[in-house]
Amino acid sequence: MRNDPRSHGLWELSAPAAPPLPPLNGAAETEVAIIGAGYTGLSAALHLAEAGVSVTVLEAVEPGFGGAGRNVGLVNAGMWVMPQELPNVLGADYGARLLDFLGNAPAEVFGIVRRHGLDCQAVHNGTLHLAVGASGLREITDRMTQWQACGAPVELLDAAQTRARVGGGRYTGALLDHRAGTIQPLAYVRGLARAALQAGAVIHANSPVTSVARDGNDWRLRTEAGTLRAKWLIPASDAYTQAVFPEIVREQVILPYFNMSTPVLPDDIRATILPGGEGCWDTPEVLSSYRMDAAGRLIFGSVGRLGGIDRATHRAWALRAMHRIFPQLRGIGFETEWWGRIGMTSDNLPRLHVFGERALGFCGYNGRGIAPGTVFGKALARHILGDLPLDAMPLPVTRSEAASLRDAKFAWYAAGAGLVHFVSDRI
Repeated sequence: MRNDPRSHGLWELSAPAAPPLPPLNGAAETEVAIIGAGYTGLSAALHLAEAGVSVTVLEAVEPGFGGAGRNVGLVNAGMWVMPQELPNVLGADYGARLLDFLGNAPAEVFGIVRRHGLDCQAVHNGTLHLAVGASGLREITDRMTQWQACGAPVELLDAAQTRARVGGGRYTGALLDHRAGTIQPLAYVRGLARAALQAGAVIHANSPVTSVARDGNDWRLRTEAGTLRAKWLIPASDAYTQAVFPEIVREQVILPYFNMSTPVLPDDIRATILPGGEGCWDTPEVLSSYRMDAAGRLIFGSVGRLGGIDRATHRAWALRAMHRIFPQLRGIGFETEWWGRIGMTSDNLPRLHVFGERALGFCGYNGRGIAPGTVFGKALARHILGDLPLDAMPLPVTRSEAASLRDAKFAWYAAGAGLVHFVSDRI
């Protein structure tokens, strides 16, 4: 997109074409206006349109331009926060509610994929949280115990079982979550756009919103070439928020994350890596993630940005780390690379904000956008339809608070990841 091969990499090359979406031109009216065509915005649009509500989505570039089209493609249940910690952070009622809501979120994603026949390489075979060392094993064991206490279908694998599932590496164990899986993230978000259009939604690409204001009892949104009047407003641009509602992005510390993909692997090698089709990530703070795509490419990623000297550092590390985990890939490099932003909140949990009368939205997905974004979008639609009161939402309404030392923390994360990758896997 925008002639930048490092913005969406393999996902742009392998996703079905985006539907034609003209920019907003002139004056228009709608019942619900949505800013941002990612998982949250398009899920809300789809569910509203299916209920017969007039809904219009304004997207600055095209669906999936932000985090929705750049991520690893892991459809995970829950968040980073341990299950038993949620009541301590949110209170007993909201803690239990969010656990149930996000625990069932992957099923909602795969249900939408089946129901609408979305062509997005969906694989519902679980994910593996890989333990590195004794501390990593303690972490995933604790997480397993807490999830099983909630009735979740998760199991702990020992080192030998993990090696058989992964096809390499020297992990001390893994947490297998049967609720989870993988998708081609850009293909999924483009599929959501098509489904929403078929249901009657209107989507305008290349229509960045320049201003939002109250106009009597309605909202008026302006773009360079048009205006949109609406009774309801959903800001859904999250970490890629631009001119309007800057408080959304100010409360998040941006964490850069990159992915690289190999060419299509020979069949004999492909069969030795993740034969069950799970997606993976590991326990270190500067984590690594990897999974296969439908064609047989390995996608390998970690924290860091692909700009300036950082690119060479991260690329060299990714080759070393990939070859250490999978010696059968020695001599095979990367064909594509891309990176994007993850918005991290102070407690690693999303936020629900009310931005004014009949204006609300979720933000701050902390690297877990696919499943939470999908179900949060549906929740917003249900609220507008009158089916889900504000006090029955999975999160309490909170005020936006600017993250402390936001720019310094971004620089620290980027530099720290570069340093870790510079020295790692050299022996």
